[in-house]
Amino acid sequence: MLKGTLLHPEILRVLGRAGHGSKVLIADGNYPFTTGSPASAEKVFLNLMPGMPKVTDVLAALVTAIPIEAAAVMVPPDSSRQPIHDEFRHILPAGLELTEKKRYDYYDEVKSPETTLVIATGEQRRFANLLLTIGVIKEGEQ
Repeated sequence: MLKGTLLHPEILRVLGRAGHGSKVLIADGNYPFTTGSPASAEKVFLNLMPGMPKVTDVLAALVTAIPIEAAAVMVPPDSSRQPIHDEFRHILPAGLELTEKKRYDYYDEVKSPETTLVIATGEQRRFANLLLTIGVIKEGEQ
């Protein structure tokens, strides 16, 4: 029996094997989950139905389970501000900057061998993909 916020056994298994520098993609419903990530990455399909769960729901669970060192988002061709990115900033640790990347640069980063987990969501908002880099647990933190 688990007591923490994150309870999904497959996600916990992959995160337990990941280390500092490993990357986790929380993907919206438009992201090419299979072709847009390395073959070696574990894929967890949570996309139950349109809008469920949302990327922000998954992020809220992950921040309780892993230290986050960096976060990257995909931006549209005109680099316009996306409201969901503000939601990410609110959930992520204070002071953590979001790195903005254009579509193909984002795909290239996600396809790196460091991406160990891709979580597919039912998120319908566009440009709602979030790539997290796992950090380290500092002495005295739990």
